[in-house]
Amino acid sequence: MRRPQIVPQNLKRRILKDGLRENEPRDAAFRRIIRSVPKGKVSTYGKVAAAAGYPLYQRAVARLLRKDGHRTLPWQRIVGAGGEIKLKGEAASEQRLRLSMEGVKFRGKRVNMEIYEHTLRSWETFD
Repeated sequence: MRRPQIVPQNLKRRILKDGLRENEPRDAAFRRIIRSVPKGKVSTYGKVAAAAGYPLYQRAVARLLRKDGHRTLPWQRIVGAGGEIKLKGEAASEQRLRLSMEGVKFRGKRVNMEIYEHTLRSWETFD
């Protein structure tokens, strides 16, 4: 049985604080990974962060999508852990509609991750 990863509190605070700052190389890596998710598939904030080489920076992925994702990225393809739409209100409805239009099916309020989760390539394999 694997033990859950324990992150020291000061490291967690530092990551949260750092994730709020703009960091163009990090954000470019996030953008590259997000763009690699094909139509009809989804990934999670945490897996995008890890694939980009920044594990534990899932909030920075969310910040990037909030900041400029609606204009330039397929933002609807990124969901919370377990396939949950994390947005609220009209934004959540729009995300669900866009995913449905791409052929993604839901189990209740969640995307069926067994079928629709895209396996991301590691940041090391991108040119």
